[in-house]
Amino acid sequence: MKRIALLGMPNTGKSTFFNRLTGASARIGNWPGITVDLLSARILLGADMVEVVDLPGFYDLHGFSEDEQVVRQFLQNNPIDLLCLIINATQIDQQLPLALQLRRLGLPTVAILNMADEAEQMGIRFDAAVLTAGLDSPVCFVSAKYGHGFSEARETLRQVLERNPPTNAAIQHTEFAADEALLAEAEKLVARSVSMPRVLEHGLTERIDRIVLHPILGIPLFFLALFFLFQAVYTLGGPLQDGMTWLLTTVHDQVLAHLQPILPGWLYGLLVEGVYDGLGTVASFVPIIVLFFLGMALIEDSGYLSRIAFLMDALMAKLGLDGRGFVMLMMGFGCNVPALLGTRVMRSRSLRLLTMLIIPFSLCSARLQVFVFLTTALFSSTQAPVVLFALYVVSFLTAFGTALLFKNRLPSREPLLIELPPYRLPTFKQVILRGWHEVHHFLSRASRFIIMGVVAIWLLTHLPPGVAVGGPQSLAGIFGSWLEPLLRPIGIDQQMAVVLLFGFVAKEIVLGAMAVIYGLEGDALSHLMAQRMDWVQAFSFMLFILIYTPCLSTVATLRSESKSLVFTGVSIVWSLGLAWVISFAFYQSARLLGY
Repeated sequence: MKRIALLGMPNTGKSTFFNRLTGASARIGNWPGITVDLLSARILLGADMVEVVDLPGFYDLHGFSEDEQVVRQFLQNNPIDLLCLIINATQIDQQLPLALQLRRLGLPTVAILNMADEAEQMGIRFDAAVLTAGLDSPVCFVSAKYGHGFSEARETLRQVLERNPPTNAAIQHTEFAADEALLAEAEKLVARSVSMPRVLEHGLTERIDRIVLHPILGIPLFFLALFFLFQAVYTLGGPLQDGMTWLLTTVHDQVLAHLQPILPGWLYGLLVEGVYDGLGTVASFVPIIVLFFLGMALIEDSGYLSRIAFLMDALMAKLGLDGRGFVMLMMGFGCNVPALLGTRVMRSRSLRLLTMLIIPFSLCSARLQVFVFLTTALFSSTQAPVVLFALYVVSFLTAFGTALLFKNRLPSREPLLIELPPYRLPTFKQVILRGWHEVHHFLSRASRFIIMGVVAIWLLTHLPPGVAVGGPQSLAGIFGSWLEPLLRPIGIDQQMAVVLLFGFVAKEIVLGAMAVIYGLEGDALSHLMAQRMDWVQAFSFMLFILIYTPCLSTVATLRSESKSLVFTGVSIVWSLGLAWVISFAFYQSARLLGY
């Protein structure tokens, strides 16, 4: 099978091109460093089945960041039949040196000048023949976002592959050094082949940046945008959530209830009261999670997130981090695992470790569905967005406080290098793909963990045989009694202690655990929680869930990425201790004030 390696600098639209070429749903974002793992897909190109590999974005083959090392290692250790280089046409003067560096590898290459529509709007003109001769490769002009020129680019890839015999060996003994002669050659090639206006006018981008990058108003505007996002999610998601709850209840009452006389009691309890009720409780909040991710997709794909990284860099520098650390925190809103992988773009190990230490405090999607459930159950429709916003603020504050405390132990002087792309209105397809990617990731993880988790919880609440379900003599009751003395000072009772125990495995299990332990789901569970907990207990519980030990997937990623068992242990112990201290301070203070 032939192989195409897709290369390019960050923010060139490489993943967008990959998605359009392969039909895959690689993660897309209008800011640097988003592709950190090797994504691949197989496509039929002409008569050949071809593997397309999307490599991490990189600036130079002789760089020292982990993503640049991944590219080098891949090129040296894997046979490649064609290099497909994606170039941002609006920044061709900055990106041609990389193209000339790749030319030295001696592999068949096709240069794809993406965002050609934007370049045309900016008055940039190209001499394709001169570029083709200078790069010694065919040149195609496309807009991967809208599909302009894509058919011609695909046909060019097919023709070049057919003209060249398959490669059976990887690149060996290649010198990856850059030199001044290469830079000078790139300048001459740009002068011969590219016509640029004296001033590149971005117009709307510059006018928006005067507001959103304002040194005083910029950060408050960002948090205000987040707050309005939460308001919109609750306003639009409420009716959708009610509809999902009605559907699940109807299936339970009209279909599953008829199985009770047929199935043995233990099997009916396991399948319906355990698995279905646990999954149903989580599923009822999927509409709100979908809306949240669609809103985050708009923020990321528009180019706003790069501005936030730039704007937050001064503050993050005081914490021993840089603006990229804030971007990784934002990535953690979806899942902490890819955010941890995203730190590979950092060259300094100390900076990377410090960033990895704070990422588990990001309010991920698994925690989000727990908070949406409790805020909906215990707070009014006007209070719930405020409570959720407050939890996001606490998430940031705990991350910042942790960085401030550990920055002297993990010092770094690596500067922030980040480009600010022009604002782009994402296409409907991009937003849907981006949202679907996150939701699919959440649901695939949730379904696996919840099914295993609710089965385990059902067994703990029903064993040993003959004891009251979930009672003090059950295994769950015994575990809860062990943990209760530690958690009672923060307002968490025996049953909720068991919920937290399973939350360590995966936060997706938390709602399913509550459904199994109390034998209820949907609105019935919401009403019960409103009776069993007041708002102080609920908020203390949410604080603990937000901060305490990350899930096993995150812990495993911390261990593999840091390559340090000690660092992983410090992260777990610190987050667990911090969660208890903050929840204790809140709960006891609220009680002293009479709440």
